[in-house]
Amino acid sequence: MLTAVLTIESVNADSIVASVGPDTGELPRTHVSVRSEGEAAIVEISAADSSAMRAALNSYLESIAIIEDIENITK
Repeated sequence: MLTAVLTIESVNADSIVASVGPDTGELPRTHVSVRSEGEAAIVEISAADSSAMRAALNSYLESIAIIEDIENITK
């Protein structure tokens, strides 16, 4: 099992957790959890293989980038 822990330090940590939180949980080859700690969003990913890990990382990192962009535009 492969694991990755992403720590995204951002004033938008609560928005990140609220936005990607509903997409977390068990999938056939991955498990994802997300939480906030102060001004950081913590995303923990466990995957059965490298293809599943790559797909999960790409998906969550892209979602987080979009959330950050939206937050910056709306300020």
